[in-house]
Amino acid sequence: MTTTAPHDEQLWSRCAGCASLLYRKRLRRNLDVCPECGTHSRLDAPARVAQLVDPDSFAALPDRAVEVDPIGFVDVLPYPHRLTAARAGTGLDEAVVCGTAAVGGHRIALAVMDFRFLGGSLGCAVGELITRTAERALADEVPLVLVTASGGARMQEGALSLMQMATVSQAVAGLREAGLLTVSVITDPTYGGVAASFATNTDVVLAESGARMGFAGPRVIRQVTGAALPEGFQTADFLLRHGQVDMVVPRHALRGRLTALLAAAREGRGIRRCPPVPRQEPAPRPSAPAGGPSPEAADGSGRDAWETVRTARNPGRPTTLDYLESAFDGFVELHGDRLGADCPAIVGGLARLDGRPVMVIGHQKGHTTGELVARNFGMASPAGHRKALRLMRLAARLGLPVVTLVDTPGADPGVGAEEQGQAAAIAENILALCVLPTPVVAVVTGEGGSGGALALAVADRVLMLEHAVYSVISPEGCAAILWPDSSAAPQAARALRLTAPDLCRLGVVDEVVPEPSPAADHDPAGAAELLARAVAVNLAPLLDVPPATLVRRRRQRFRRFGAARAGAPAVRR
Repeated sequence: MTTTAPHDEQLWSRCAGCASLLYRKRLRRNLDVCPECGTHSRLDAPARVAQLVDPDSFAALPDRAVEVDPIGFVDVLPYPHRLTAARAGTGLDEAVVCGTAAVGGHRIALAVMDFRFLGGSLGCAVGELITRTAERALADEVPLVLVTASGGARMQEGALSLMQMATVSQAVAGLREAGLLTVSVITDPTYGGVAASFATNTDVVLAESGARMGFAGPRVIRQVTGAALPEGFQTADFLLRHGQVDMVVPRHALRGRLTALLAAAREGRGIRRCPPVPRQEPAPRPSAPAGGPSPEAADGSGRDAWETVRTARNPGRPTTLDYLESAFDGFVELHGDRLGADCPAIVGGLARLDGRPVMVIGHQKGHTTGELVARNFGMASPAGHRKALRLMRLAARLGLPVVTLVDTPGADPGVGAEEQGQAAAIAENILALCVLPTPVVAVVTGEGGSGGALALAVADRVLMLEHAVYSVISPEGCAAILWPDSSAAPQAARALRLTAPDLCRLGVVDEVVPEPSPAADHDPAGAAELLARAVAVNLAPLLDVPPATLVRRRRQRFRRFGAARAGAPAVRR
């Protein structure tokens, strides 16, 4: 029997594309691109930095990630054990490497994600580090370059990982306001919350050859829709054909393309050199008591978290249109995204609350099977998110406050939604809400599912009905990934801390709105009255706040979620 010595294994590598056996040194000289078929192998963050930036120009930021476990998550392993293994396996503190560098002689702030570290997932520490990199770019008045490689938000950190989409987006908004270029380089793979935020809401989006990007992954789309996926689905060329990236660039040309972009940005702004401005530390974020919440966490009624999930999904619960009929007056629905579609899963328009005109936007599910199907179960398409964005901007122009009602299992995961730019549509909503110069109050009325919920929930005040849920992922999805099978969904529901009291303790939600006993579906009129009263009370103090102050406070609200725990910074020096 012939064996291959370990030394020989280190000398040779087999291409994942064409199965050719390649001399390792030759492959590395070719930037880890197969010379036979052009397949781009995945790069770790240190190798990516070495290939992109000028020699000896990279200086790591002094901030280093700490180990965080904000919700005491345990599946088959405690979350801290997974972090320890990831650190040992990669030699990195977290799933991103951040610093300053030069590309073609142009100074930049740089954040590079590493898929080896828990799938490049976006958690509190990662969000904090990328945000601080953006803040460094703003202080130094240099462009920001983000290299993404991620499976999405880190479910072991629950809704706090979902908040990182807004945390980083508000920092990108600051760079946009300052006229500083932001560039994302999409590498393989980039999915979920990263795709639906800073990977696609930058000024320029480049995709490396062979990269794949989408809001939902192919396996999820097949499971949910049963649809066959088109040839080359979600690949870089697919994204380019569907207008979701600016260009597809082979690895050997990335430095050159970045240099050209940076040169144009520098010439447009003129060469400016200003001393760094002091960096503001994020405000402390309320958190659970020391030791974290009990693994048996339940909602305010004492019911189990899984029972709350089932209550939140009850088709008898009032819908957005029900609330518009009973909690608001004079609703006038506005339709269409002005680009060719009108998504039925999003309804919105002008209404009155306590005699005051407001713009109300919400997810619409329905009560019967026919209504649910017609409304796509409240799962918005890109057209729905763009309709919501159009109405938000209209409200700002008219000086009207915005009220959003969130009730969705998540954004539409279908093939058509991916073709129409689902991730970018969600990302643009989040970015726009970070800077919308009018009061925004969001209410989670039923299910608050992932980025589809956050697209309407970047608000000055976030309320949640007593028996609603709000989570980075569904319990079934979490169980399928982290447990042996999806039958562990009740256990996952408890671990995710997705009930209103849990999220109020974590600072994600500002107020829990009570429901008539035993739940809203038993007394819709009473639920509407309680909702209207809560929205009016929370909206009133926002109406006299100057727009600039309103935006600043909203961005500070979501900036604080980069901090890992209350009273302690998310990074150490």
